[in-house]
Amino acid sequence: MKEMQEFFSNLRSTFPTVTVMDILDILVVTVLIYYVISLIWNTGARRIAKAIIFLLVATAITDLLNLHTVNYLLDRVFQLGFVALVIVFQPELRRILERVGSKGYVRGLLGMSAGSAAAEQAGAINEVVEACEAMSRERVGALIVFERTISLDQIAATGTRIDAEVSQELIRNIFFPKASLHDGALLVRNDRIEAAGCVLPLSENRSLSTDLGTRHRAGVGISEHCDALVVIVSEETGAISVAEEGMLKRHLAAQTLKKLLLQELIGEEKQVSVIDRLKRKDRKKEGERG
Repeated sequence: MKEMQEFFSNLRSTFPTVTVMDILDILVVTVLIYYVISLIWNTGARRIAKAIIFLLVATAITDLLNLHTVNYLLDRVFQLGFVALVIVFQPELRRILERVGSKGYVRGLLGMSAGSAAAEQAGAINEVVEACEAMSRERVGALIVFERTISLDQIAATGTRIDAEVSQELIRNIFFPKASLHDGALLVRNDRIEAAGCVLPLSENRSLSTDLGTRHRAGVGISEHCDALVVIVSEETGAISVAEEGMLKRHLAAQTLKKLLLQELIGEEKQVSVIDRLKRKDRKKEGERG
């Protein structure tokens, strides 16, 4: 009891010495740690991060238990492992630095233009839905991957870089049966088409329906490896499907597809204003056609 009283007494005596700059210092360090962890997590290096955490915990435990030999070996592993990680993950480290230096990331870090970014992404979703609706009617196959938190740079590298604004005309031209890129996947990052003709890993799930072709298995396959959202249009039936986390939702109507994409890619809190904006845009288009 006496020790507890001394602890709280020391705690109370410490608070008056804490300044505003100390609090700011702690907040800045906390934010930096959060974003460093977020960047590592989003490069797909989760297993490596978990292994490093495990080794850190194991090193601390061996030090507490005075297991000197094991502790010495773990220290050597860390010293050599750091250099090895820098060499092995050189491409990932470069992408992290490029991302930190990008204007979009700085704006996101400062919380700027969030509403504008959501509106632009919603516009891209609308274009994708209209393209899928048209391709469904015409029985044109399509495979569209929406990148989310996990980077798909390795997938983009297998295709042809485009870096263009999302439009239904461009999407339909890419998946036109005689086009050179129509067999691969189209990668959408935020509100832009990053690449087309990309190669995706096929799902090895044997419980998938036997009537599903390579396009559907590729869509399910990439959704098993990361958190991407994949839209698939069947060239045999014209059915629209969405793959997420290894699961396939089939025979979706255009409005259902739009609602699902808005919900998963933008979020509930921003949907109302975004949907109102899209409705106004649709009415404007109908007026121009009339």
